[in-house]
Amino acid sequence: MVCEKCGLVDGEAAIDRGPEWRSFDDEETERRRTGAPLTRSRHDRGLSTEIGYGTGSGTNYEVRVTGRKRRQIARLRREHNRTRISSKAERNQVYGFTEIGRIASSLSLPKSLQEQACSLFESAQSEGLLQGRSIEGFAAAAIYATCRTQSTPRTVDEIVVVARADENELKVAYDAVNRDLGLQTGPIDPTQYLPRYASKLEVGTAVEHRAHEHATALLEAGRLGGRNPSGVAAACLYQAASEREEWPTLTQAAAAEVAGVATVTIRSTVETLRDLS
Repeated sequence: MVCEKCGLVDGEAAIDRGPEWRSFDDEETERRRTGAPLTRSRHDRGLSTEIGYGTGSGTNYEVRVTGRKRRQIARLRREHNRTRISSKAERNQVYGFTEIGRIASSLSLPKSLQEQACSLFESAQSEGLLQGRSIEGFAAAAIYATCRTQSTPRTVDEIVVVARADENELKVAYDAVNRDLGLQTGPIDPTQYLPRYASKLEVGTAVEHRAHEHATALLEAGRLGGRNPSGVAAACLYQAASEREEWPTLTQAAAAEVAGVATVTIRSTVETLRDLS
């Protein structure tokens, strides 16, 4: 119930977190729901079955298996795992998706971004871009490209630290994906780094807002050409923190360390900011 004049929500339906079916006492079978939802982060969309390792203890619908039956199930499990991957392309896809999931987990990226990165990796594989190139590099490049298109910026250095590919492998794979798949990636806005860097440096929201104004001023003046956007964001935070005494103090070394740049980069951007003011 919503008021049409002021928008006040007077009452709303409670969320039913139970199953979508009803079970009655006189039913002969007990309804159950098993299996995870479909996902792009697995080569088979999560449709394949799994032969588990449970013993059946403490349940009313499983039977404890021992001896000959257990050895038979072990053989079935082994053959089943072999047949799940029927080609070398699927094997490469499984390895690439696993690497993407590991990188996304290390960088605390959302599940939706991981699935989009897996979809991008699959598109690159279907176009034949993986031939003669590193699978680890394409997994890292898929994460980097997806972060850029989804406005969740991560620097190359941040990804290389947790990836199994080096910087050259990532850049080669990213260039191939960007060129042949036509990604919608443009210049990185330095303001996208500000919330994360401000949180790491513990400078507060007032400094972050002031740094946002500095970054916008640089963009409007056309002074961002050829500059590292990560370094620009850190320099704007440093300049903002030094403008008022009541704000937390920040050193150039600390700002440069968070952004992964040299202190010279911070000083150069700060000088440009002071020329504009």
